[in-house]
Amino acid sequence: MDATAYANHIAVLKDELVCALGCTEPIAVAYASALARAALGRLPEHVNVACSGNIIKNVKSVTVPNSGGMRGIEAAALLGIVGGEETRALEVLESVTEQDRVKTRTLLEQGICSVGLVEDVPNLYVRTVVVGGGHTAVACIEERHTNVTELTLDGAPISLGDVYHPAAQRMTSEDDPRASLSLASVWEFAHTVKLEDIDELITFQIDTNKAISDEGLHGNWGANIGRTLLSSRSNDITCKARASAAAGSDARMSGCAMPVVICCGSGNQGITCSMPVLEYAHELWASHEQLVRAVALSDLVAVHVKRYIGELSAFCGAVSASCGAGAAICMLRGGNFEQYEATVVNTLVNVGGIVCDGAKPSCAAKISAAVDAAILGCDQALAGCNFLPGDGLVGETPEETIHAMGYVGRVGMQPTDVEILNIMIGKTDVNEE
Repeated sequence: MDATAYANHIAVLKDELVCALGCTEPIAVAYASALARAALGRLPEHVNVACSGNIIKNVKSVTVPNSGGMRGIEAAALLGIVGGEETRALEVLESVTEQDRVKTRTLLEQGICSVGLVEDVPNLYVRTVVVGGGHTAVACIEERHTNVTELTLDGAPISLGDVYHPAAQRMTSEDDPRASLSLASVWEFAHTVKLEDIDELITFQIDTNKAISDEGLHGNWGANIGRTLLSSRSNDITCKARASAAAGSDARMSGCAMPVVICCGSGNQGITCSMPVLEYAHELWASHEQLVRAVALSDLVAVHVKRYIGELSAFCGAVSASCGAGAAICMLRGGNFEQYEATVVNTLVNVGGIVCDGAKPSCAAKISAAVDAAILGCDQALAGCNFLPGDGLVGETPEETIHAMGYVGRVGMQPTDVEILNIMIGKTDVNEE
């Protein structure tokens, strides 16, 4: 691998694998709101949050982290304003206190925050406008959870440390290092990368996500999907792999105030990329180096598959992450390049198209189903029993299959996304004939 490609793969990992507290959509709302409050320089008298449909969908049913059980966009925005640290990005709510929670509840009762749906914007879009003391500040996040595209005070752009610089140019698709990824390049990178270049980053991902997975397995969170799985078949490696990923989501979706290392902009996906691989590494007595290389491969495969779908859509992101986990498990089990590619294809053909109806406790069950499909896909590949070109959306090459599934998620499922949102907000009455 040439130096430029090598550097691109490292850059993708460093950009993707960042720490976040709780579900990343309410965190994005809290982050934009904390930025707007910092620009205003005081607590506002009124707050308006304009969001894309996908943000509304993903914040509606999930507990805002560190909120004491509060839910919804208004709670996320006001908690970010009252107690958020705008310099901490996706850990913006890390230092929230009980006093902040009390103040937030008071402001919620006063109704100072309004929320609106905005159309014809990126699927990930949050724009917070705060008014106070005769001034107005605005912060806007688009396309990625930390991509601040606007920060103004009374209409004038302002800088805020390393967070936002008005003169900065927005990254084009050609500049994005993710554009250089392929299944072949990820395979080569995972086998040839110098361990010291990724060890600290990947090990931190594994350790951080294992901590919240363990909490999900031992605590009482959400629907307890991980605990339910493990109690039924505790000695089965397939079940343990599913349970470890699901348990992290159990805790995270229900407001657990423990951090996760995300991938593809999602904590659930960061957990799914890492925890099943860790379980198989333990089962197979893999070395630390083998584990690190496998998780790096998992992360990059997930990023590659997800890139064609987009950050948020009606296509459940657990599928992309499970493709990565399955590919990494194939690698740990001694699979060759063709079997690794086949694992990704087999997984996509099986569970591609699981709908995303927002962030909530049932995400853990979808993760379990997707990981199960990925392990089956790996079993198929190692046995030489694969889905073939012409089987539904299976293309002539694995990359064609990834592109086809991405198109379905990005374009084909757009109307589905709209209808899911309409049902969730009560705009569509499903009982009407």
